[in-house]
Amino acid sequence: MVNITSPYEYKELKRTSVDGKRLYENPYGEPVPSVTTILDKTKPREKMQALANWKKRVGAEKAQQIVTEAANVGTVMHAILENYVLNKEYDPGNNIVHQQAKAMASEVIRNIEPDLNEVWGSEVNLCFPQLYAGTTDLVGVWKGKPAIMDFKQTNKPKKREWIDDYFLQGAAYALAHNAMFETKIENIAIFMCSRAGEWQLFEVEADEFPKWELKWAQRLQQFYGI
Repeated sequence: MVNITSPYEYKELKRTSVDGKRLYENPYGEPVPSVTTILDKTKPREKMQALANWKKRVGAEKAQQIVTEAANVGTVMHAILENYVLNKEYDPGNNIVHQQAKAMASEVIRNIEPDLNEVWGSEVNLCFPQLYAGTTDLVGVWKGKPAIMDFKQTNKPKKREWIDDYFLQGAAYALAHNAMFETKIENIAIFMCSRAGEWQLFEVEADEFPKWELKWAQRLQQFYGI
């Protein structure tokens, strides 16, 4: 059973729309963009070109099919894991997508169970005053240290150098949590499983955290045109 301690009072931040832009309501003032929006709008040109090349190579219809299937599996996998960390029963169903997601979630659970010491909150809304907001999958204690944790599914295993945005997300959420609750989270853990059930763990520890903090600050500057 997962150890839920709930030391902080997490509140829901509703999503809103201003001039056609999707934003989070901000307890500190005007609505702010999400972390994922900022990352998407400041994506390096080479990554955008690589995505365009992939779509051209496989064809627009096939690319959309792959993206949709991955999103469906990811949604179910996240639902299973969200219920697991809250000690709730959840039956995802029996179709192929549900069964694949269940197998992937089971692999994640098997690997994180020994080191997931505490859960403070799941699907936690966080906001850095005046700048951004977002929702992290999990906040708690991982391997004895406060951490931001995220569940990721992938079609194929990934190399560490391919997932900068995941670390940037984690840094953004950690900084927001630190600002809101006067914590000092400097650890990030990415729990990843492929469609074939291959488990991967990617971590950022305190000595590496400043690098991702700086990189996130640079993306913020780019987004706001500073």
